[in-house]
Amino acid sequence: MNFGGEKVSVDCLFCRIIAGEIPSYNVYEDEFAFAFLDINPIARGHTLVLPKVHVTGLAELEGEALSGLAAALQRVAAGVEKALEPEGLNIFINQGEVAGQVIPHLHAHIVPREKGDGVRFETPVVKLAEEEFGKVSELISKTI
Repeated sequence: MNFGGEKVSVDCLFCRIIAGEIPSYNVYEDEFAFAFLDINPIARGHTLVLPKVHVTGLAELEGEALSGLAAALQRVAAGVEKALEPEGLNIFINQGEVAGQVIPHLHAHIVPREKGDGVRFETPVVKLAEEEFGKVSELISKTI
């Protein structure tokens, strides 16, 4: 499979959905991105937005592929808001198996939210000493 010279994995479920080999409830498609309803939604309208190029993480995207994904994410989120009129949205990316990424193809979740919907993203807060904030800040900034 090939989308304009971009790499695609024949073993990837999401690449096969993009290629039309596996049916999905599509909501958006352009040159760089594809969006469809999650088949295991945590809320009505839970939508996945992904790049057409097969990458597992955000840092692998560059140039137009990255800006195209960001634009599609913004456009689809606006569409979900307009169509379903939720009280709010969660927009997030699980990157890596330990972070909850089930399909190893980068994708963003758009989850419509309503007060009292039962969807929870609560975790304990990690307590860091001020010195540790400085160390972590320095480590990260040196790699950017």
